[in-house]
Amino acid sequence: MRQKFSRLLGGVAMLAVVAGATACGGGDEGEASACGNKIAFFGALTGSSAALGINENNGVKLAVDQYNKQNADCKVELVPLDSQGSPDQAPGLAQKAIDDEKILGIVGPAYSGESEAANPLFSEAGLVHITASATRPSLAEQKWKTFFRAVGNDLSQGPAAGNYIKNVLKAEKVFVIDDQSAYGAGLADEVKKVLGAAVVGSDKVQGEGKQVDFSAAVTKVKSAGVGAIFYGGYYQEAGLIRKQLSAAGVTAPLVAGDGVNDAAYITSAGQAAAEGTILTCPCAPATQARGTFVEEYKKLNGTDPGTYSDTAYDAANILLAGIKAGKSTRADMLAFVKGYSGEGIAATYKFTETGELDPAQVKIWAYKVQGGKVVPDQEIPKV
Repeated sequence: MRQKFSRLLGGVAMLAVVAGATACGGGDEGEASACGNKIAFFGALTGSSAALGINENNGVKLAVDQYNKQNADCKVELVPLDSQGSPDQAPGLAQKAIDDEKILGIVGPAYSGESEAANPLFSEAGLVHITASATRPSLAEQKWKTFFRAVGNDLSQGPAAGNYIKNVLKAEKVFVIDDQSAYGAGLADEVKKVLGAAVVGSDKVQGEGKQVDFSAAVTKVKSAGVGAIFYGGYYQEAGLIRKQLSAAGVTAPLVAGDGVNDAAYITSAGQAAAEGTILTCPCAPATQARGTFVEEYKKLNGTDPGTYSDTAYDAANILLAGIKAGKSTRADMLAFVKGYSGEGIAATYKFTETGELDPAQVKIWAYKVQGGKVVPDQEIPKV
């Protein structure tokens, strides 16, 4: 378990960076010009994939709200960019952000598919973006100069999920399903590598709300007589698959990644069917974040923080620290993030040359659906 003491120090250090850097309203003209600038959140805020995006946007919103209270004479505007989780919409939204010269940085994109579509444009324009949740490993291999990731990627999450299935569930036969998305297929591939011959069957389904009848996959799972099912994809389809598996009498537990780690999964599956599901995430429990984060998040947003609320909050605070330090151009902000090192409420942040979070800071957790809620189960040891 991540030590609460570490989280306390992390949050204090992050806030100190924001509060203690050079004020954008004072000093020379370069510093003064930072006033009136913006950061954006890029992710699904409506549609079937919205729950995760709303979690993150609410975290960003809290960071901006706190910043503006401390800097009333030099406020920052938050621009929400609703992608609906669709790669088709991502290029247009990316161009919209690029065309607004006051936007100095972006938290997002939230999903891997939309990242693949938007990130080349951001890189060409020099607009820095820190994703709080897009975990496909190849995102860091494209030489996008503006890409940063505030969480571990699927090369850490996938093996951890596979090891949980092998060592905790002790399943000797596993069926793997994925939604063919950049994220889901990549995560499923990593799980297969760990499980090897224990994977006795696999299937592919359609995501993004394009499929609701999974009877073909359910029939294959049932006939395989497995001890566990792994699903690579997002919560809306995962919930329906779990519901239909249970209706067919399949009791083997479903294991899935962070794209399913949301209370909306339970709504989709139904509480009885969802019970016992294991959900992994390269994130510690947001509800255990340091200090007053949970209380302030709930006060502002009317709900408890969810998956990646805290990492999005931290990502926003990195950008806000840059603005506070007088970084009023995109080039300056990019240089600031590249050289950033500091503590947040979710992790210690330092980025590699490819924009990845320092591997030493990556934590993988397993969560369990228990009593109709997603609750922390255990931190999974690194492979």
